[in-house]
Amino acid sequence: MQITKKYVNDLTYKILGCAIEVHKEMGPGLLEKTYKQCFLIELSLEGLNFKKQKRILTSYKGNEIDTELRYDVLVEDLIVVELKAKESIPPVDFTKLKTYLRLLEKPKGILINFNCNHIFREGQKTIVNEFYALLPDV
Repeated sequence: MQITKKYVNDLTYKILGCAIEVHKEMGPGLLEKTYKQCFLIELSLEGLNFKKQKRILTSYKGNEIDTELRYDVLVEDLIVVELKAKESIPPVDFTKLKTYLRLLEKPKGILINFNCNHIFREGQKTIVNEFYALLPDV
């Protein structure tokens, strides 16, 4: 299967649907780890493949280094999802997600904050990069 922008966008829609379902069931005000467990269950129910809490390794001038960075969830080996349960999201969280995308060479990231009234309107932010720009449209 060829990975296209349409495929990545359709996958984004499914991922956000999972987050919306968790938020609908659980509501705001819980700990991030609770939302993460529920979100992983939803991804499984949707039949989506994912990896969780993996370390991000990188290299510097040909030397592999352990950055001690960990993403929350990588869905279908394409989209990095960072889950939060905060009053507001500081800019550093968006910067970290952009860095994860670059280091992992993934085309899209989604930051989801469950501490909101509506996931789709105010509780999520998607980020694309040069890897996304290189994908064919259809």
